[in-house]
Amino acid sequence: MNKTKNIFSHLGADLPAGLVVFLVALPLCLGIALSSGAPLFSGIIAGIVGGIVVGSLSGSHTSVSGPAAGLTVIVLNAITELQVFNLFLTALVLAGVFQIILGVLKAGIIGYYFPTSVIKGMLAGIGIILIIKQIPYAFGVNESDDLSNYIPFVNDWNAVLDLKNLFNVLDLGAIIITTLSLLILILWEKPFVKRSPILKIIPGPLLVVFLGIGLNKFFKFFIPDLYLDFEDKVVLPQVQSFEGFFGLFTFPDFSGLMNGDVWLIAFTMAIIASLETLLSLEAADKIDPLKRVSPPNRELLAQGTGNIINGLIGGLPVTAVIVRSSANVTSGARTRMSAIFHGFLLLASVLLIPSLLNLIPLACLAAILLMVGYKLAKVSLFTTQAKLGWDQFLPFIITIVGIVVFDLLIGIGLGMGVAIVYILLRNFQNSHFLEEKVSGNSNTIHIVLSEEVSFLNKGALIQTLEDIPEGKHVIIDGSNSKIIDYDVLEVIENFKIAAKNKNIEVDTIGIRSVKIGGLH
Repeated sequence: MNKTKNIFSHLGADLPAGLVVFLVALPLCLGIALSSGAPLFSGIIAGIVGGIVVGSLSGSHTSVSGPAAGLTVIVLNAITELQVFNLFLTALVLAGVFQIILGVLKAGIIGYYFPTSVIKGMLAGIGIILIIKQIPYAFGVNESDDLSNYIPFVNDWNAVLDLKNLFNVLDLGAIIITTLSLLILILWEKPFVKRSPILKIIPGPLLVVFLGIGLNKFFKFFIPDLYLDFEDKVVLPQVQSFEGFFGLFTFPDFSGLMNGDVWLIAFTMAIIASLETLLSLEAADKIDPLKRVSPPNRELLAQGTGNIINGLIGGLPVTAVIVRSSANVTSGARTRMSAIFHGFLLLASVLLIPSLLNLIPLACLAAILLMVGYKLAKVSLFTTQAKLGWDQFLPFIITIVGIVVFDLLIGIGLGMGVAIVYILLRNFQNSHFLEEKVSGNSNTIHIVLSEEVSFLNKGALIQTLEDIPEGKHVIIDGSNSKIIDYDVLEVIENFKIAAKNKNIEVDTIGIRSVKIGGLH
């Protein structure tokens, strides 16, 4: 009863947020399906399942699931390799089963072991990619004149920016709609709008969509040269009846269960989708104003269930997606009802108003996503990380570069690698505390080991012991140590033997002896 009450207790905040997420998710669902080489409707199915099914089962208050850009290349390669979309759906069903198994095994805790610097780098990297991907739509460049052909950073690092050809393909109407949309979205962030009892209840993105439709209609009748035609607007399949709606579904071919490639693709998708979900879940929790913690194992169970259903009816794989989640949080969502509501809006839009949605210029949707990308990759985020020191800034910036230049997983891997190097360096430096005392005619060097001394600390300890001059009295104190690895104990035993040749007296406190090559 309490859970039901909690879900419906903030509808005033959740429903407007769900509407914003719907507006953000709609072009993403279609675009990711197109980029994945899958039927466009499969992206919509994934969005609906991610919202309604995963949203209902998830324990997260802020995370929103849907088809993920991070899986685009994997899905495209899988469909190409299997050659039949139905076989890919079989792999997706298996991937969902694998995710449920991971949830039952409580593997969700792996998300806790990713440093904050890497998670923030992931957010900023996705934000930058989102901005790059929306630039063509913002300038009205259609698929036949892709803007990436003119920008070396996006496509060809050795190319030279051809400004003359670039300006020939730009669409002034799209630029005007994008500019005005961005101005409205920026204005809607100002305090006077948030204080207004009327303006604050109107979502800025919704106003931008209506502005885009109205302005484009104005162009059609009064300035035809600026009018954006169908290739620069949303394209949804027209559904004439419920029978027609169900006719858009595609079903798996379970004969693929005998295909080894299907199982390999399923396992790959399950691992990568789970990792992306856990990182996005962690990132969504970090931007939640109420700082609630989402249960990761329950999330894996929810994602697995969603992916099984997607595989059974023709959808794309889903994950928790930080772009939707960020739009959800920044729009004021309080519970998972906003994610569920956005799923129902996707379903209703396909059934009821596809012709109206097909009037929306991609330019105003691009403006919405440009703002989401900017919020993920604010300049202030870079300056804050820089002030925290190189151990925070370098993994952060390496993660961003890796994501932008390569892909999501490579970027996270590179960032984690740099973060681990800093962890190793800290362990190397913090293995022990050294104190030298002069008492009478003898010098005593007191080495106090840390609370936990692992093989990572072996190098630092060896270096310290080798630097001790002849004739000293050395006390190695492990009385405060809870764990001392065998590797470290072996180093100490070796030092005891070598110390005799340097006239060094060695005493140990709280350190057990171990056998070294038959000696002890």
